[in-house]
Formats: sequence, structure tokens, C-alpha cells
Amino acid sequence: MSSQSTTLSTGPGATASVRRAGTKVLHLLLLPALLIGLYAYSSANSDSYYMPTPDLIAAAFVELWFSERFFVDVLPSLARLAVGFTLSAVLGLGLGVVLGLSTRVRALFEPVLEFLRAIPPPVLVPLMILLVGIDDSMKVLVIVSGCVWPILLNTVEGVRAVDPVLADTARCYGINGTTRLRVLVLRSASPQIMAGLRLALALAIILMVISEMFASSSGLGFAVVQFQRSFAIPEMWAGMVLLGMIGFALSVLFEFAEGRVLGWYRGLRAANRGE
Repeated sequence: MSSQSTTLSTGPGATASVRRAGTKVLHLLLLPALLIGLYAYSSANSDSYYMPTPDLIAAAFVELWFSERFFVDVLPSLARLAVGFTLSAVLGLGLGVVLGLSTRVRALFEPVLEFLRAIPPPVLVPLMILLVGIDDSMKVLVIVSGCVWPILLNTVEGVRAVDPVLADTARCYGINGTTRLRVLVLRSASPQIMAGLRLALALAIILMVISEMFASSSGLGFAVVQFQRSFAIPEMWAGMVLLGMIGFALSVLFEFAEGRVLGWYRGLRAANRGE
């Protein structure tokens, strides 16, 4: 009797879960498949040397990135990306909390920060080469110079938007110091902080490639430029495809982490909507 009830209780639920997962995978892969098919049709009827067919790109992809070039170009790029994004997150969160909590500090530093924010990070590359050289420090600094701003600005706005009723309640219960910062301020600001981190992650990939195009001897940006200069067109496309796959994988991982961090927030919004 117990095994029958278990089968009845899990059977329809398991079938529905599989159906939802299949639908999600279909939606995820449908547009890329259509785009690849459209490109395959266009390249098959094109005489352009710069539009290789998908089979040539796939062959170059396997030959390049399933070899030692993965360790020479891909891993260093991912390491620079990770270090730059982490430093941006720490710096943006730290400064954002300070500026968001203190009106005087924000008024003092806001003109300087607005001036620095207006400078495009690629313009800083020659200056950073002169100051720190052409090693990995320069590339990490380029990433930080662009990624810190979305995190910083979103953190400031999130901290400033803390519900005053919750702030007064916490004050009445004697919740102060680091407990207040962790339980009230950062938790209330976490939706905007995560939005800033998502924007910074997309910028980090772009700036990683840009930094590796200048005075570099390794990395995905360096590899794509070298393929373009030597007219290795399928290899160039294979590098761009790999960059797109890295961006997609990082987006999926971030969405998973965001769901864990903002589970309470999404549940609250669903409850307010009556779902």
C-alpha cells in the first residue's frame, strides 16, 4: 500500500517536472538553433571568405580549444576575469555602503566619482601600461576600472532606499553595528546589489577581451586578434563562439547564485502578487 501511494504521489509530479524541464531546454535552445541554421544557409550560398560554414568553425573550435591552447589562452583569461570581478565587487560594495550610509561623505566624494565614472575604461589602457606595465596587473585593473561602477552605484542606491520603518524598528530593538549592517542594510539592498553585479559581470567579459588586445601574449582577446591579423577566419570565429559560450555559462551560474541570495525577495514579491 505504501509503495503504491508513493508511486501515485511522485509519478504525476515527476512527469510535470520533466515536462517543465524539457520545455525550458527547448526554449533555451530553439533560438540558437534557428540562428545557426540561418547562418548555415547564408554561408552556404555565400562566396565570402569571411563567412566560413558552421562545420569549418566547429572543426576549428575542437582543434583549438581541446588542445594546449585551452591552458595557454582560456585559463589565464578566466583567472583575470575572476580576480577583476572579485576586486570590483569588494571595492564597489565597501565604498557603496559607506557612501550610502553617510550623506556628508557622499556629498564630498560624488563630484570626483562622477568624473572618474565618465572616463571610458579602454581609454585608460595606455595609461595603465605606463604605470603598471603589460603584465596581468594591467589587465585586472582595466576590468576593475569599468566593473566597479555598476556595483558601487547600485549599492549606494540600495542602501539609501532602506525602508525607514524597518530602520526605526531595528533601532528600537537595539540592533546596531555589524548586525544592523548585515541583517537590515545589506539584506534590504541585496536586490539592487545583485543587479549591479550582473551588469558588472557582462562588462567584465568585455573589458577582459579589450585588455588582452593591448600588449599581450596570451588570452582570448589576444588569440582573436592574432587570428584576424593572420586571416585565420574559422579560428577567429571559433574564438568568438567560445567567448559567447563563456558569457552564457557565467550568466547561468550567476542566475543560480542570484536565486539563492534573493529567494526571500522573490517569494515576497510572489506573495504580494497573490501567486
